[in-house]
Amino acid sequence: MEQTNDNKNKKQDWGKRREKRPPKKITPTYLHNAGLYYLERFAASKSHFKRVMLRKVKRSCMHHLDQDYDECAAMVDAVADKFEKVELLNDQQYTDSHVNAMRRRGMSRSAIITKMMLKGIPKDQTSAALDILDEDLHEDKYIAEKHAAVKLAQKKRIGPFWRGQEEENHKNSLGKLARAGFSYEISSWVLKLEEEELDEFAVIRF
Repeated sequence: MEQTNDNKNKKQDWGKRREKRPPKKITPTYLHNAGLYYLERFAASKSHFKRVMLRKVKRSCMHHLDQDYDECAAMVDAVADKFEKVELLNDQQYTDSHVNAMRRRGMSRSAIITKMMLKGIPKDQTSAALDILDEDLHEDKYIAEKHAAVKLAQKKRIGPFWRGQEEENHKNSLGKLARAGFSYEISSWVLKLEEEELDEFAVIRF
């Protein structure tokens, strides 16, 4: 019984230690340091960075009622502008890097654009980055989309990489490729590829 009580006391002490500390008051210095710490761990667009910082502001203002949210939000804008000037925040570099990585993983054009919009990057900016990348690695963006679809098929083991019943392959593959953002035309093309036709894709290092 004594051992059980000791365990209970330890759990209570551990629970107290795990209690969340109250959020700090918002100051330019705090936002500067918190922003640097975040960017050391994660890449971010300017828009996404501001959303992260504004979440901190909201929590702080809900706890410290003497703070004005709009004034704190203005501090976030100032920190984001300062970080942009010294290129700690660079939307173009962020876009180029992420578009490159996602394309090489076999993501479709539409999926990449959607993903980047969620990160605060406009559609036009992502499309332009994709155009440059696709034309650099391939003949055009249509060929690039085909290569991405083949890469996804390889990862998902569908289409020419399928080793089960052909009827099940067709149903599953079309659905997976469509959900990944590939057109019906390209999805159907991938399904009809023969193994010997895959040689031309081996030279592209995804």
